[in-house]
Amino acid sequence: MATAPNPPDVEFGDLGLSETMLESLVQAEYLKPTAVQAGLIPRVLAGADVMGQARTGTGKTAAFAIPVLELLHLDRRHAPQSLVLVPTRELAVQVRDEIVKLSHGRKTRTTAVYGGKPIRSQIEKLRRGVDIVVGTPGRVLDHIGRGSLELKEVRFVVLDEADRMLDIGFRPDIEKILRFCPKERQTLLLSATVPPPVERLAQRYMHDPESLNFSPKEISGDTIEQFYFTVDQDRKFDLLDRLLKRERPKQAIVFCRTKRGTDRIANRLSKRHKATGCIHGDLPQSARDRVMSEFRSGTVRILVATDVVGRGIDVTGISHIINYDIPHFYDDYVHRVGRTGRMSKEGVTDGIAYTFVTPEEGNELTRIEMRIDRLLKRDEIEGFSTTKTADPQPETDATETPAEPSPAAPGKRPRRRIRRAI
Repeated sequence: MATAPNPPDVEFGDLGLSETMLESLVQAEYLKPTAVQAGLIPRVLAGADVMGQARTGTGKTAAFAIPVLELLHLDRRHAPQSLVLVPTRELAVQVRDEIVKLSHGRKTRTTAVYGGKPIRSQIEKLRRGVDIVVGTPGRVLDHIGRGSLELKEVRFVVLDEADRMLDIGFRPDIEKILRFCPKERQTLLLSATVPPPVERLAQRYMHDPESLNFSPKEISGDTIEQFYFTVDQDRKFDLLDRLLKRERPKQAIVFCRTKRGTDRIANRLSKRHKATGCIHGDLPQSARDRVMSEFRSGTVRILVATDVVGRGIDVTGISHIINYDIPHFYDDYVHRVGRTGRMSKEGVTDGIAYTFVTPEEGNELTRIEMRIDRLLKRDEIEGFSTTKTADPQPETDATETPAEPSPAAPGKRPRRRIRRAI
């Protein structure tokens, strides 16, 4: 994938945008285009299919929303002209809100369709007519099956966070949806990583896509300090408590591997740290919406979560990421850590990430380091022992089955011996 150039001193006024859009950008307080915006907007306006590699937090939602809004035919057609597919409910809401914000001065109708909310209200909005639909693949297919959503007028399809959608099994749904769309359309694919399954999807459903990498440093996270702790399983919670007291993060996400583990850690943590919240896929949508709203506003300072928020949640105040459980998939490490070191009006903000590694997970850590081509630094907390002198069995939740470790990337060897001390 070609690295996209980062033109110096590019302004929104240089990108061929309308006065209406320029006024909307002023209203939204968008002062200068980010690299992905400066690179993507002209190519979309020129009619190209683009496969762009860009991490969350680099302004990629506006990068596709701005040109799509410029190219819509606002003749009050009933059927949507643009479809945006996203992996999670939270991201559907976020993308819809961003498009609505950028629609200032236009009579553009945008709606989000996703599970966990009554379908009747979504059907009614679609019946009244919309220009842009943002949705999760499952709910989009549900509407197609009910006849409440027709895609015959779609001119633009956006696959946002494509790698994540494939990770969680949406490929069959995505392919079904794309087959309902006209072949003569413009397709944009945005992904933080571009593994072979994403490339195959692009080759099959896009027309001569231009491949651009807007985040060449994304995998290694060069703006983010990354550390690990060697810790016994039954010392992890106490380590988390001590680490939060030492760091005093502005805002932090604590990632756990399972929903039950997320609940358990959040309940224990809330007794020691105020402003602690919890989010995972089994929570009712109303509870998820409330927690995310409180996290965005800063009312919740520590968010304990599964990877449901590992992609696409745009919260600029996150200073710390703590991997309480080492991630099952190595690309998920990249996306978890990518929650910090995000874009702000002042540029990329530095962040810090910590990963807890048990004695059995030395191989997992080494494979993550191979994936990001970077060694994590070992950390310790003064006066706190993360391991026991005796060797009792680690305390585990009997209801949780540890995930099988993923195989190392084919053709790669560890650059150094696996840590025996872990």
